[in-house]
Amino acid sequence: MITFEEGLKHVLESAFETGTETVSFLASAGRVLAADVISDIDMPPFNKTAVDGYACRVLDLGKPLKVLEVINAGKQPVNIVTDGTCSKIMTGAPVPEGADFVFMVEDAESIADGRVRFTGKSRKDNIARFGEDVRNGDMVLTRGRLIRPQDIAVMASVGCTLVQVKQMPRAGIISTGSELVEPSSRPGKSQIRNSNAYQLLAQCERAGATGRYYGIAIDDEAVTLNMLSRALEENDVVILTGGVSAGDYDFVPAVLENAGVKILFDSMAVQPGRPTTFGVHSSALVFGLPGNPVSSFIQFELLVKPLFMKMMQCEWKPVQWELPLAEDFRRKNSIRTGWLPVIITAKGKVRPVEYHGSAHISALPDADGIMMVQAGISSIKAGTKVYVRQI
Repeated sequence: MITFEEGLKHVLESAFETGTETVSFLASAGRVLAADVISDIDMPPFNKTAVDGYACRVLDLGKPLKVLEVINAGKQPVNIVTDGTCSKIMTGAPVPEGADFVFMVEDAESIADGRVRFTGKSRKDNIARFGEDVRNGDMVLTRGRLIRPQDIAVMASVGCTLVQVKQMPRAGIISTGSELVEPSSRPGKSQIRNSNAYQLLAQCERAGATGRYYGIAIDDEAVTLNMLSRALEENDVVILTGGVSAGDYDFVPAVLENAGVKILFDSMAVQPGRPTTFGVHSSALVFGLPGNPVSSFIQFELLVKPLFMKMMQCEWKPVQWELPLAEDFRRKNSIRTGWLPVIITAKGKVRPVEYHGSAHISALPDADGIMMVQAGISSIKAGTKVYVRQI
Protein backbone atom coordinates (compact mmCIF):
# COMPACT_ATOMS: atom_id res chain seq x y z
CA MET A 1 0.00 0.00 0.00
CA ILE A 2 1.40 3.37 -1.05
CA THR A 3 0.45 6.87 0.07
CA PHE A 4 -1.83 9.07 -1.97
CA GLU A 5 1.07 11.41 -2.71
CA GLU A 6 3.12 8.51 -4.09
CA GLY A 7 0.18 7.36 -6.19
CA LEU A 8 -0.39 10.82 -7.67
CA LYS A 9 3.33 11.06 -8.46
CA HIS A 10 3.20 7.76 -10.38
CA VAL A 11 0.17 8.94 -12.33
CA LEU A 12 1.55 12.34 -13.31
CA GLU A 13 4.98 10.98 -14.22
CA SER A 14 3.26 8.56 -16.62
CA ALA A 15 1.45 11.33 -18.51
CA PHE A 16 2.10 11.83 -22.21
CA GLU A 17 1.19 14.99 -24.09
CA THR A 18 -1.80 15.23 -26.39
CA GLY A 19 -1.52 16.94 -29.78
CA THR A 20 -3.00 20.24 -30.91
CA GLU A 21 -5.81 21.32 -33.19
CA THR A 22 -7.31 24.58 -34.43
CA VAL A 23 -10.90 25.45 -33.55
CA SER A 24 -13.16 28.48 -33.74
CA PHE A 25 -12.74 30.72 -30.72
CA LEU A 26 -16.50 30.28 -30.16
CA ALA A 27 -15.91 26.55 -29.57
CA SER A 28 -12.84 26.95 -27.36
CA ALA A 29 -14.45 27.44 -23.94
CA GLY A 30 -13.28 24.72 -21.56
CA ARG A 31 -10.36 23.77 -23.82
CA VAL A 32 -6.68 24.29 -23.05
CA LEU A 33 -4.89 26.99 -25.02
CA ALA A 34 -1.97 25.52 -27.00
CA ALA A 35 -0.43 28.77 -28.31
CA ASP A 36 -0.11 32.29 -26.98
CA VAL A 37 -2.66 34.82 -28.21
CA ILE A 38 -1.09 38.05 -29.48
CA SER A 39 -2.94 41.34 -29.92
CA ASP A 40 -3.03 42.80 -33.43
CA ILE A 41 -4.17 46.24 -32.24
CA ASP A 42 -3.69 48.80 -29.49
CA MET A 43 -6.49 48.91 -26.91
CA PRO A 44 -8.13 51.29 -26.57
CA PRO A 45 -7.43 52.13 -30.24
CA PHE A 46 -8.02 55.83 -29.49
CA ASN A 47 -8.58 58.08 -26.47
CA LYS A 48 -12.18 57.32 -25.54
CA THR A 49 -14.56 58.55 -22.89
CA ALA A 50 -15.53 56.24 -20.07
CA VAL A 51 -18.74 58.15 -19.29
CA ASP A 52 -21.55 60.11 -20.87
CA GLY A 53 -20.71 63.78 -20.44
CA TYR A 54 -18.87 66.76 -21.88
CA ALA A 55 -15.31 66.79 -23.27
CA CYS A 56 -13.44 69.98 -22.45
CA ARG A 57 -10.08 71.41 -21.39
CA VAL A 58 -9.27 70.94 -17.72
CA LEU A 59 -8.28 74.63 -17.65
CA ASP A 60 -11.90 75.52 -18.42
CA LEU A 61 -13.55 73.62 -15.59
CA GLY A 62 -16.10 75.83 -13.92
CA LYS A 63 -16.44 78.21 -16.88
CA PRO A 64 -19.57 78.48 -19.06
CA LEU A 65 -18.84 76.33 -22.13
CA LYS A 66 -20.32 76.42 -25.61
CA VAL A 67 -21.35 72.96 -26.91
CA LEU A 68 -19.79 72.42 -30.35
CA GLU A 69 -21.32 69.07 -31.30
CA VAL A 70 -22.66 65.74 -30.05
CA ILE A 71 -20.24 62.80 -30.46
CA ASN A 72 -21.87 59.37 -30.38
CA ALA A 73 -19.93 56.10 -30.02
CA GLY A 74 -18.62 55.14 -33.46
CA LYS A 75 -18.62 58.75 -34.69
CA GLN A 76 -15.44 60.68 -35.44
CA PRO A 77 -15.29 64.18 -33.85
CA VAL A 78 -15.47 67.09 -36.29
CA ASN A 79 -14.50 70.05 -34.11
CA ILE A 80 -11.43 70.85 -32.04
CA VAL A 81 -12.16 71.82 -28.45
CA THR A 82 -10.68 75.23 -27.64
CA ASP A 83 -10.94 77.87 -24.91
CA GLY A 84 -14.54 78.17 -23.71
CA THR A 85 -15.92 75.23 -25.70
CA CYS A 86 -16.81 71.59 -25.18
CA SER A 87 -18.43 68.70 -26.99
CA LYS A 88 -21.22 66.52 -25.66
CA ILE A 89 -19.96 62.93 -25.78
CA MET A 90 -21.32 59.44 -25.24
CA THR A 91 -19.57 56.52 -23.52
CA GLY A 92 -17.06 54.83 -25.81
CA ALA A 93 -16.80 57.72 -28.27
CA PRO A 94 -13.44 59.23 -29.32
CA VAL A 95 -12.36 62.24 -27.26
CA PRO A 96 -12.04 65.26 -29.59
CA GLU A 97 -8.73 66.96 -30.23
CA GLY A 98 -7.97 69.67 -27.67
CA ALA A 99 -9.95 68.04 -24.84
CA ASP A 100 -8.18 66.48 -21.87
CA PHE A 101 -11.11 66.06 -19.49
CA VAL A 102 -14.64 64.62 -19.60
CA PHE A 103 -17.09 65.53 -16.88
CA MET A 104 -20.23 63.47 -16.33
CA VAL A 105 -23.70 64.63 -17.28
CA GLU A 106 -24.59 64.46 -13.58
CA ASP A 107 -21.93 67.14 -12.90
CA ALA A 108 -23.15 69.49 -15.65
CA GLU A 109 -25.31 72.56 -15.12
CA SER A 110 -27.28 73.90 -18.09
CA ILE A 111 -27.17 77.68 -18.56
CA ALA A 112 -29.98 79.65 -20.20
CA ASP A 113 -28.02 80.49 -23.37
CA GLY A 114 -27.43 76.79 -24.16
CA ARG A 115 -24.00 76.61 -22.56
CA VAL A 116 -23.02 74.17 -19.79
CA ARG A 117 -20.80 74.41 -16.74
CA PHE A 118 -18.98 71.81 -14.59
CA THR A 119 -20.30 71.79 -11.02
CA GLY A 120 -18.74 68.60 -9.68
CA LYS A 121 -15.81 68.06 -7.35
CA SER A 122 -14.08 65.02 -8.87
CA ARG A 123 -10.93 65.71 -10.90
CA LYS A 124 -10.89 62.25 -12.49
CA ASP A 125 -10.57 62.88 -16.25
CA ASN A 126 -12.78 59.88 -17.27
CA ILE A 127 -10.67 59.21 -20.36
CA ALA A 128 -9.40 55.73 -21.33
CA ARG A 129 -6.09 56.51 -23.00
CA PHE A 130 -4.86 55.08 -26.29
CA GLY A 131 -3.08 51.75 -25.75
CA GLU A 132 -3.26 51.87 -21.95
CA ASP A 133 -4.75 48.36 -21.75
CA VAL A 134 -2.90 46.51 -24.52
CA ARG A 135 -0.30 47.38 -27.14
CA ASN A 136 -0.09 45.91 -30.62
CA GLY A 137 2.06 42.76 -30.32
CA ASP A 138 1.36 42.20 -26.62
CA MET A 139 0.68 38.67 -25.41
CA VAL A 140 -2.85 38.77 -24.02
CA LEU A 141 -3.38 35.07 -23.22
CA THR A 142 -0.67 32.51 -22.51
CA ARG A 143 -0.69 28.89 -23.61
CA GLY A 144 -1.56 26.32 -20.99
CA ARG A 145 -4.57 28.17 -19.60
CA LEU A 146 -8.02 26.66 -19.36
CA ILE A 147 -10.12 28.91 -21.61
CA ARG A 148 -12.98 30.72 -19.89
CA PRO A 149 -15.75 32.94 -21.31
CA GLN A 150 -13.82 36.08 -20.38
CA ASP A 151 -10.86 34.77 -22.39
CA ILE A 152 -13.10 34.46 -25.44
CA ALA A 153 -13.96 38.15 -25.06
CA VAL A 154 -10.24 38.93 -25.18
CA MET A 155 -9.79 36.76 -28.28
CA ALA A 156 -12.65 38.59 -29.98
CA SER A 157 -11.16 41.98 -29.15
CA VAL A 158 -7.81 41.11 -30.75
CA GLY A 159 -9.26 39.34 -33.79
CA CYS A 160 -8.23 35.82 -32.76
CA THR A 161 -11.14 33.96 -34.35
CA LEU A 162 -9.20 30.70 -34.85
CA VAL A 163 -7.36 29.37 -31.82
CA GLN A 164 -4.92 26.53 -31.22
CA VAL A 165 -5.98 24.21 -28.41
CA LYS A 166 -4.72 20.92 -27.00
CA GLN A 167 -6.51 17.83 -28.18
CA MET A 168 -8.82 16.37 -25.57
CA PRO A 169 -7.68 13.08 -24.01
CA ARG A 170 -9.80 10.13 -25.12
CA ALA A 171 -11.10 8.09 -22.21
CA GLY A 172 -12.70 4.67 -22.43
CA ILE A 173 -15.09 3.68 -19.61
CA ILE A 174 -15.83 0.08 -18.64
CA SER A 175 -18.02 -1.05 -15.75
CA THR A 176 -17.42 -4.54 -14.40
CA GLY A 177 -19.78 -6.82 -12.54
CA SER A 178 -22.55 -9.28 -13.45
CA GLU A 179 -24.81 -7.58 -10.90
CA LEU A 180 -25.04 -4.42 -13.00
CA VAL A 181 -27.86 -3.41 -15.32
CA GLU A 182 -28.24 -0.23 -17.34
CA PRO A 183 -30.24 2.71 -15.92
CA SER A 184 -33.08 2.10 -18.37
CA SER A 185 -33.65 -1.38 -16.88
CA ARG A 186 -35.42 -2.13 -13.63
CA PRO A 187 -33.03 -4.12 -11.41
CA GLY A 188 -33.99 -7.66 -10.53
CA LYS A 189 -33.07 -9.41 -7.34
CA SER A 190 -29.38 -9.00 -6.50
CA GLN A 191 -28.95 -6.41 -9.28
CA ILE A 192 -28.15 -2.69 -9.19
CA ARG A 193 -28.22 0.01 -11.84
CA ASN A 194 -24.90 1.04 -13.34
CA SER A 195 -24.31 4.58 -12.11
CA ASN A 196 -20.50 4.70 -12.18
CA ALA A 197 -20.11 4.74 -15.96
CA TYR A 198 -22.41 7.71 -16.42
CA GLN A 199 -20.93 9.59 -13.51
CA LEU A 200 -17.46 9.08 -14.99
CA LEU A 201 -18.56 10.13 -18.48
CA ALA A 202 -19.85 13.39 -17.01
CA GLN A 203 -16.66 13.86 -15.00
CA CYS A 204 -14.59 13.31 -18.15
CA GLU A 205 -16.56 15.98 -20.00
CA ARG A 206 -16.13 18.43 -17.13
CA ALA A 207 -12.40 17.67 -17.01
CA GLY A 208 -11.90 18.44 -20.71
CA ALA A 209 -11.73 14.86 -21.99
CA THR A 210 -13.94 12.88 -24.34
CA GLY A 211 -15.49 9.83 -22.74
CA ARG A 212 -16.59 6.69 -24.55
CA TYR A 213 -18.63 4.01 -22.83
CA TYR A 214 -17.87 0.38 -23.69
CA GLY A 215 -20.58 -1.24 -21.61
CA ILE A 216 -20.78 -3.68 -18.72
CA ALA A 217 -18.19 -6.43 -18.52
CA ILE A 218 -19.75 -9.44 -16.79
CA ASP A 219 -17.69 -11.46 -14.32
CA ASP A 220 -15.83 -13.38 -16.98
CA GLU A 221 -12.11 -12.85 -17.62
CA ALA A 222 -12.31 -13.49 -21.36
CA VAL A 223 -15.19 -11.03 -21.82
CA THR A 224 -13.43 -8.40 -19.71
CA LEU A 225 -10.13 -8.90 -21.53
CA ASN A 226 -11.77 -8.55 -24.93
CA MET A 227 -13.52 -5.31 -23.93
CA LEU A 228 -10.35 -3.96 -22.33
CA SER A 229 -8.20 -4.77 -25.37
CA ARG A 230 -10.53 -2.82 -27.63
CA ALA A 231 -10.59 0.15 -25.27
CA LEU A 232 -6.79 0.17 -25.04
CA GLU A 233 -6.50 0.41 -28.82
CA GLU A 234 -8.97 3.27 -29.13
CA ASN A 235 -8.19 5.55 -26.17
CA ASP A 236 -5.47 7.43 -24.33
CA VAL A 237 -6.82 6.49 -20.91
CA VAL A 238 -9.00 3.53 -19.91
CA ILE A 239 -11.01 3.58 -16.69
CA LEU A 240 -12.54 0.41 -15.26
CA THR A 241 -14.74 0.42 -12.19
CA GLY A 242 -15.26 -2.53 -9.91
CA GLY A 243 -13.40 -5.79 -9.71
CA VAL A 244 -10.28 -4.38 -8.05
CA SER A 245 -10.77 -5.64 -4.47
CA ALA A 246 -9.79 -9.05 -3.16
CA GLY A 247 -12.94 -11.13 -3.77
CA ASP A 248 -13.16 -14.28 -5.87
CA TYR A 249 -14.57 -12.34 -8.83
CA ASP A 250 -12.34 -9.27 -8.48
CA PHE A 251 -10.00 -10.23 -11.30
CA VAL A 252 -9.43 -6.86 -12.99
CA PRO A 253 -5.73 -6.67 -11.94
CA ALA A 254 -5.12 -10.10 -13.51
CA VAL A 255 -6.91 -9.07 -16.71
CA LEU A 256 -4.84 -5.89 -16.86
CA GLU A 257 -1.63 -7.89 -16.67
CA ASN A 258 -2.86 -10.32 -19.35
CA ALA A 259 -3.55 -7.32 -21.59
CA GLY A 260 0.04 -6.11 -21.24
CA VAL A 261 -0.60 -3.44 -18.64
CA LYS A 262 2.26 -2.85 -16.20
CA ILE A 263 0.64 -2.19 -12.84
CA LEU A 264 2.41 0.56 -10.90
CA PHE A 265 0.22 0.34 -7.80
CA ASP A 266 -2.93 -1.48 -6.72
CA SER A 267 -3.52 -0.12 -3.24
CA MET A 268 -3.40 3.37 -1.71
CA ALA A 269 -3.65 4.43 1.92
CA VAL A 270 -6.77 6.50 1.25
CA GLN A 271 -10.38 6.30 2.34
CA PRO A 272 -12.43 5.84 0.24
CA GLY A 273 -10.56 4.23 -2.63
CA ARG A 274 -7.98 1.91 -1.07
CA PRO A 275 -7.98 -0.68 -3.92
CA THR A 276 -7.46 1.95 -6.64
CA THR A 277 -5.19 0.51 -9.33
CA PHE A 278 -3.06 2.26 -11.94
CA GLY A 279 -0.93 0.92 -14.75
CA VAL A 280 0.68 1.77 -18.07
CA HIS A 281 0.22 0.12 -21.46
CA SER A 282 2.07 0.80 -24.69
CA SER A 283 -0.95 2.65 -26.05
CA ALA A 284 -2.84 3.94 -23.00
CA LEU A 285 -2.83 4.59 -19.28
CA VAL A 286 -5.21 2.52 -17.18
CA PHE A 287 -7.13 3.06 -13.94
CA GLY A 288 -8.96 0.42 -12.01
CA LEU A 289 -11.30 2.33 -9.70
CA PRO A 290 -13.41 0.83 -6.92
CA GLY A 291 -16.99 -0.08 -7.74
CA ASN A 292 -18.50 2.01 -4.96
CA PRO A 293 -19.68 5.26 -6.56
CA VAL A 294 -18.31 7.70 -3.97
CA SER A 295 -14.91 6.01 -4.18
CA SER A 296 -14.80 6.18 -7.97
CA PHE A 297 -16.00 9.80 -7.99
CA ILE A 298 -13.41 10.98 -5.49
CA GLN A 299 -10.49 9.06 -6.99
CA PHE A 300 -11.35 10.43 -10.42
CA GLU A 301 -11.16 13.97 -9.01
CA LEU A 302 -7.92 13.26 -7.16
CA LEU A 303 -6.04 11.22 -9.78
CA VAL A 304 -7.69 11.13 -13.20
CA LYS A 305 -8.53 14.81 -13.61
CA PRO A 306 -4.98 15.95 -12.74
CA LEU A 307 -3.71 13.43 -15.29
CA PHE A 308 -5.94 14.85 -18.02
CA MET A 309 -4.73 18.37 -17.23
CA LYS A 310 -1.10 17.25 -17.31
CA MET A 311 -1.66 15.53 -20.67
CA MET A 312 -3.00 18.82 -22.07
CA GLN A 313 -0.11 20.77 -20.48
CA CYS A 314 -2.66 22.80 -18.57
CA GLU A 315 -1.52 25.20 -15.86
CA TRP A 316 -4.37 24.00 -13.65
CA LYS A 317 -4.64 23.99 -9.90
CA PRO A 318 -7.67 22.58 -8.11
CA VAL A 319 -9.81 25.12 -6.29
CA GLN A 320 -9.21 24.65 -2.59
CA TRP A 321 -10.01 26.44 0.62
CA GLU A 322 -8.74 26.45 4.17
CA LEU A 323 -11.84 26.93 6.32
CA PRO A 324 -12.84 26.36 9.95
CA LEU A 325 -14.74 23.24 10.92
CA ALA A 326 -18.30 23.96 12.04
CA GLU A 327 -18.47 21.11 14.56
CA ASP A 328 -16.29 18.47 16.19
CA PHE A 329 -15.28 15.64 13.88
CA ARG A 330 -14.38 12.09 14.77
CA ARG A 331 -13.68 8.92 12.80
CA LYS A 332 -13.07 5.34 13.92
CA ASN A 333 -10.34 4.40 11.45
CA SER A 334 -7.43 6.82 11.11
CA ILE A 335 -4.88 4.57 9.40
CA ARG A 336 -5.52 6.07 5.96
CA THR A 337 -5.86 9.61 4.63
CA GLY A 338 -9.56 10.39 4.49
CA TRP A 339 -11.57 12.42 1.97
CA LEU A 340 -15.08 13.22 3.14
CA PRO A 341 -17.92 15.05 1.34
CA VAL A 342 -18.65 18.37 3.06
CA ILE A 343 -20.81 21.44 2.66
CA ILE A 344 -19.70 25.03 3.23
CA THR A 345 -22.19 26.88 5.42
CA ALA A 346 -23.45 30.43 4.86
CA LYS A 347 -20.96 31.51 7.54
CA GLY A 348 -18.02 30.01 5.65
CA LYS A 349 -17.59 26.98 7.88
CA VAL A 350 -17.19 23.32 6.92
CA ARG A 351 -19.68 20.68 7.91
CA PRO A 352 -19.48 17.00 6.80
CA VAL A 353 -22.61 15.78 5.02
CA GLU A 354 -24.47 12.75 6.31
CA TYR A 355 -22.29 9.99 4.95
CA HIS A 356 -22.75 6.24 5.36
CA GLY A 357 -19.70 5.10 3.42
CA SER A 358 -18.41 4.80 -0.12
CA ALA A 359 -21.64 3.29 -1.47
CA HIS A 360 -23.71 6.25 -0.25
CA ILE A 361 -24.12 7.89 -3.66
CA SER A 362 -26.76 10.39 -2.50
CA ALA A 363 -24.20 11.99 -0.16
CA LEU A 364 -22.47 13.72 -3.07
CA PRO A 365 -25.12 15.96 -4.70
CA ASP A 366 -25.31 18.32 -1.70
CA ALA A 367 -21.53 18.42 -1.15
CA ASP A 368 -19.52 21.53 -2.07
CA GLY A 369 -16.20 19.79 -1.70
CA ILE A 370 -14.21 17.03 -0.06
CA MET A 371 -12.33 17.51 3.20
CA MET A 372 -8.93 15.92 3.64
CA VAL A 373 -8.11 14.31 6.99
CA GLN A 374 -4.49 13.24 7.30
CA ALA A 375 -3.62 9.67 8.25
CA GLY A 376 -3.24 9.27 12.00
CA ILE A 377 -5.81 11.95 12.83
CA SER A 378 -8.99 10.57 14.38
CA SER A 379 -10.59 13.76 15.68
CA ILE A 380 -10.65 17.47 14.84
CA LYS A 381 -12.07 20.18 17.10
CA ALA A 382 -14.66 22.67 15.87
CA GLY A 383 -13.00 25.87 14.67
CA THR A 384 -9.88 24.09 13.44
CA LYS A 385 -9.06 25.04 9.85
CA VAL A 386 -9.26 22.14 7.43
CA TYR A 387 -8.35 21.67 3.76
CA VAL A 388 -11.35 21.48 1.41
CA ARG A 389 -11.14 20.78 -2.30
CA GLN A 390 -13.95 21.87 -4.61
CA ILE A 391 -15.78 19.12 -6.50
